[in-house]
Amino acid sequence: MILAVDTALGACSAALVAEGETLAHEHLLMARGHAEALAPMVDTLMRRARVSFAALDRIAVTTGPGTFTGQRVGLAFARALGLGLKRPVIGVTTLDAMAQEALEKRPDIVSAFAVADAKRGEVYLGARSISRGALMAPELLLLEASAKRIVGLAPGHGPVLLAGTAADSVRPMLEQAGLQSLDSLVRQPDAVFVARLAADMPEGPPPKPLYLRAPDAKLPGIVS
Repeated sequence: MILAVDTALGACSAALVAEGETLAHEHLLMARGHAEALAPMVDTLMRRARVSFAALDRIAVTTGPGTFTGQRVGLAFARALGLGLKRPVIGVTTLDAMAQEALEKRPDIVSAFAVADAKRGEVYLGARSISRGALMAPELLLLEASAKRIVGLAPGHGPVLLAGTAADSVRPMLEQAGLQSLDSLVRQPDAVFVARLAADMPEGPPPKPLYLRAPDAKLPGIVS
């Protein structure tokens, strides 16, 4: 049984999954307030499913890319819970979770690309295929460069699935390049798909935040 959480981007979600079946699930869109929302959400989830924390086999959490604070909230919660329960903690990227959800919504399409707005004209890009799993490590790219990367990775002329908050922005560029794309309407990671991916991942060291861009805030006296 897996408890999965996500706070890395624009949502807060938690899911309890056993052998592929979702026992309980919460998903709330929010730009901030993840730290205050996560613990009560998980407590409600466990009570609703009537499952004790001792029954968990592993904890899963999104590692990023995402917001600096959001990534740390989920990871701190998951690592503390894993340490207290002596259970392994598995990290899953936000992009893999979104791409996986897109693929499960449209199993007739072989590949999905998660394109999340990173501001400043840049996006976080990740990709998965049904047969090969992750097609690339998460990257931070200019929007135009992400379109070229998708075209280079896509099988033939598509169609490919798009997910993430920058899906609407990149889609016209793909069409102009001759690549057919479909919008999965997935915009934020969901803990259900974090759990499903984590179920098949090997145990390892405690996950760390995946930062593709240095935080804007700097300590006083620190000069880059």
